[in-house]
Amino acid sequence: MNIKIQVENIKCGGCASSIRKGLMNDNRVSEVEVDIEQGIVNIQLTGDAENAHDDFVAVLLKMGYPESGTAEGIAAAKAKAKSFVSCAIGRVDNMVNK
Repeated sequence: MNIKIQVENIKCGGCASSIRKGLMNDNRVSEVEVDIEQGIVNIQLTGDAENAHDDFVAVLLKMGYPESGTAEGIAAAKAKAKSFVSCAIGRVDNMVNK
């Protein structure tokens, strides 16, 4: 099963790295691809998973990458702040793992 989610706040490879790392912690996930330019997260699951889409939307929101069109006002500002931190962590991880 494959799930595509359009999200906000993806700016760079650090963001993509954080998203991949965060989603790969779920044992239902076999692969995660992130299209930085389009803001699309493509999640490949190991099998069928009921409610998987909603689960992953919630995880992405918690990380600061809300599904497009779902966060407004203070919630959007809060998500941007979280994504900034997530992005920085992803950049550091990328530098350490090179």
